[in-house]
Amino acid sequence: MPILRALLNLRSLHWKIILLVSAACAAMALTVGVLVHGSTLRRSMHEGAVRAVEQLDRAEQDARRTGSPALLADPAELPDALLRQVERHGQGTYYEDGPPAPVFWAAERRKDGQLLAVRTDMTADLLTRQALDRHLWKYSLVTLAVVIPATALATELPARRLRRVARTARRITAGDLEARTGMGRRGGDEITEIAATVDAMADSLRDRLAGEQRFTADVAHELRTPLMGLVTSAGLLPEGEATELVRDRVRVLRDLVEDLLEISRLDAGAERVEPRRVPLAELVEESVARTGLPATVTATGAPVAGTDPRRLDRIVTNLVVNAHRHGATPVEVGVTGLTITVRDHGPGFPPDLLAHGPQRFRTGAEQRGRGHGLGLTIAQGQAKVIGARLVLRNHPDDGGAVAEVRLPAGGDDR
Repeated sequence: MPILRALLNLRSLHWKIILLVSAACAAMALTVGVLVHGSTLRRSMHEGAVRAVEQLDRAEQDARRTGSPALLADPAELPDALLRQVERHGQGTYYEDGPPAPVFWAAERRKDGQLLAVRTDMTADLLTRQALDRHLWKYSLVTLAVVIPATALATELPARRLRRVARTARRITAGDLEARTGMGRRGGDEITEIAATVDAMADSLRDRLAGEQRFTADVAHELRTPLMGLVTSAGLLPEGEATELVRDRVRVLRDLVEDLLEISRLDAGAERVEPRRVPLAELVEESVARTGLPATVTATGAPVAGTDPRRLDRIVTNLVVNAHRHGATPVEVGVTGLTITVRDHGPGFPPDLLAHGPQRFRTGAEQRGRGHGLGLTIAQGQAKVIGARLVLRNHPDDGGAVAEVRLPAGGDDR
């Protein structure tokens, strides 16, 4: 079907080339036809005039020998254009289409004032020209009937290669950095060069992303050991306002390191799904309660889904925390079928986040609050692991942020 849609796309380069070649062939056929028709007509008129004059000369010689007045003409029967030529030059020729038949006139005024005229039948010349015109048009159409399909076949291969490059680029844009065109560097044409550039770009992006992922994982692992010592040391401090402030900062740092480790596992594809059937409403209520943040939970029916409850808990927890951290109360959580919706009443998601999706260490806009930008990144990564879809949008009425987790169908049991 994608190939058929590409073939039926009249704006594609494939059809533009066919149209251009067809227009060029049609223009060439029209030009040749007009030139041949004009050249043949001029030659026919010239030959007709010569034959008419020769016929007039022969007829005049015969009339002199025989004394026949057959060549005498009545001026009223001759064309006006011919009479004007005779009056001006003493002789003239004129082509008349008919009816009843095309003829070439030749007339001459003798010294004694007599007007002589003859007519030469041009029917054969007319039929010859008409037959030539028909053959020109017929073979022009035959040529177009051959050239257009041949052009379509000849342009299909490069068009197919271009579509292959476009599909690969779309896969890379969607996040598949292992996608390649597979055309190599042989061929030496522009399409091969574009394909090689796309492959090189994918290699560069993959290597750069892998380097960033390794750096994130290494930093998180290196920080974990001193952090554990810091957590232990903070627990040994005497109670007091300063101690509580230190412990709070240590907890924030520990959560950040744990988030980094989780992202590194998601990037490495090391996460494994352990699905089981769970009641969604109860799981969401427990997840919201575990955050310790106020949120209203509503459920329609009693949906049951086959999913990994631990990962779904991480998704809901991060969305609720993100709504409180970057949005505004009240925060509302709804469960409808296999869709979980988390909504706040803050300024909404910034356009950059809606356009490009969550990005680590970027909160998108100052009015969305402060944070590390990891909550939505983790929620999106965990949703991908369990086969769910995370949709971010702004509410059409008050502009609050709305995050929807759409679980895959197949586990619904009501």
